[in-house]
Amino acid sequence: MVRQEQAAWRVLLLRAYNYWDCPKGVVENEEPLAAARREVREETGIEDLDFRWGDGFIETPPYSKNKVARYYLAATRTGDVKLPVNEAMGRPEHHEYRWLTFEAAEALCVPRIQSVLRWAAARLTSVA
Repeated sequence: MVRQEQAAWRVLLLRAYNYWDCPKGVVENEEPLAAARREVREETGIEDLDFRWGDGFIETPPYSKNKVARYYLAATRTGDVKLPVNEAMGRPEHHEYRWLTFEAAEALCVPRIQSVLRWAAARLTSVA
């Protein structure tokens, strides 16, 4: 998820312990794009997603017990992020959020997420 701030794109990262990632989650009897919208809403409180770059996505290679994460690119005008309590966990799922330049975001992330960020940055410049 990205938003424009001072004429530059910023990407949203969420931190759980020492791990930074973009909003993501599990598909629950829904289409993957619908799951992406739901997970963003549940994890951040953000609802105004604009998929102006279409419904293209990138998937990670398998990691942690063969999980594969799918990422879409959407814009929002919302800057305020909420980190609500996850009912199943009894605490917030994430500890912190930051709106960062792509360069700053890559510096915080593992290589698997860095490739997602590079994909998103390329899409921002390839489609008006």
